[in-house]
Amino acid sequence: MKTESRCLRMIKKKMVRVLTVAGLLACLASGCTSGGSSVGKEAVADEIKKGGFTVAASCHDPQIIREGDTYYMFGSHMVGAKCQDLRKWNYFANGVDAANTLFDNLLTEPYAAFDFVGKNTDNGYSVWASNVIYNETMKKYVMYFCTTSSYVKSTLCFATADNIEGPYTYVDTILYSGYGKSNISETNLYDVLGKNADISRYLEYGGYNNKEWPNCIDPAIFTDADGRMWMNYGSWSGGIFLLEIDPTTGYPIYPVDDKDADPYYGYRLIGGGHHSAEGPYIQYDAENGYYYLFVSYGDLQSDGGYQIRQFRSEKPTGPYVDVAGNTLEDQDDHFNYGLKMMGNYTFPSLNYTYMAPGGQSTFQDDDGKYYITYHQRFDDGTEYHEPRVHQMYTNEDGWFVAAPFATMGETLSEKGYKKSDVSGTFYVVNHGTDISSKIREAEAYTFADGKVTGGEKSGTYEVKEGTDYITITLDGVVYKGVLMEMTDEAENPVFCFSAAGDNEETLWGVQYIKKE
Repeated sequence: MKTESRCLRMIKKKMVRVLTVAGLLACLASGCTSGGSSVGKEAVADEIKKGGFTVAASCHDPQIIREGDTYYMFGSHMVGAKCQDLRKWNYFANGVDAANTLFDNLLTEPYAAFDFVGKNTDNGYSVWASNVIYNETMKKYVMYFCTTSSYVKSTLCFATADNIEGPYTYVDTILYSGYGKSNISETNLYDVLGKNADISRYLEYGGYNNKEWPNCIDPAIFTDADGRMWMNYGSWSGGIFLLEIDPTTGYPIYPVDDKDADPYYGYRLIGGGHHSAEGPYIQYDAENGYYYLFVSYGDLQSDGGYQIRQFRSEKPTGPYVDVAGNTLEDQDDHFNYGLKMMGNYTFPSLNYTYMAPGGQSTFQDDDGKYYITYHQRFDDGTEYHEPRVHQMYTNEDGWFVAAPFATMGETLSEKGYKKSDVSGTFYVVNHGTDISSKIREAEAYTFADGKVTGGEKSGTYEVKEGTDYITITLDGVVYKGVLMEMTDEAENPVFCFSAAGDNEETLWGVQYIKKE
């Protein structure tokens, strides 16, 4: 891809990003901010309302697909839900049970999708990370999902349906991991590679070499700039991998003749050494020509340090780099790689603390807006989780940053901002780069006349006048971000920024605005 073409796309994007685009079709009237460049009067502390909201559903590893005026969410454990505002979800399927109408043959004899993995430790069946697309060539809805029974014994499967809500018919198992020398014949490796293929590279001491090769879970499909279809997948183990998909059949195109890829598992994108990186999702941005890879680090429990990271590449097959330009392989200090978009945090207006965001996916809506959805746990002593949907924007350097609060139909300013608009107290969360249970609490900073004071760090800020771009420098670290007006989850009007640092940290800043 030519650098000149990307530069032109970036210039075009910066010119059009200040234009207003249509809101959500079913936007809640109370939540849609005007997006004007004149920011309201700052609220004092006792005027900040505390609260929160529930989406009325629980979905692990959520993915959203739109059909007409309805958003559909699919995820792990055979969950399906739908809504029209990206906030209040209603189940139409839930639970790994034969009574669930999402599938018509998955949990019936002969249980073909579980032939290899068998039952899980709870004596049930694990069906995780469903990813649904509409395949224009097949004229079918196609669901890619995984079955698993251990940290590495897993398969990738697919099913098809004529209706987005199902029922989906299991078609086949396409990829295996966690086998050993004694049961490799139960997989499709010899079918793909040939009956005399040397499969020793996948084994170590007679068992599966999971530090080198993937755990076959968390599939996700995307289409590249040339219309080719790809599936990225993987969790911990040997890292995140990529295979091309044949749109006429839904099956992988195994790269048996490509010296740059493994003939069975495909292209390794990042990771390895059984370090945390999972739930991969690739979003192509046609405006700037980059492929963005989002992954989760840490353990998914509420105190496990689960978090969302970001890399990008000029090609679907990589290399994928972080803000500093580094690639992630099997480094022990992998927490230093990849832009950390969010982790554990709280703000003064929230009556709970958000913990362990992850299992993410992204999508671009019909109006051009980008969103990230993920499951969210809380600091409530349980492992209860709900999906959240936040709008995303690209900063001046073309990195995605997420809005600090769940979407309510907000739109970027038509006129943009000037430096004097950014003035007063902002509660700032620095998400850091750690993988831990540490909660990042908001710290009050004063922004005035281009200077940032009052907190643990100090520095300066600049606003690119007439746009929504802001650059903040704290203790020598440069963070490039986007300014936005929105409504928080306690229904306070807020003026926010979200900024990505050249040290892989993200800053979220929130100023509470007095209600008129």
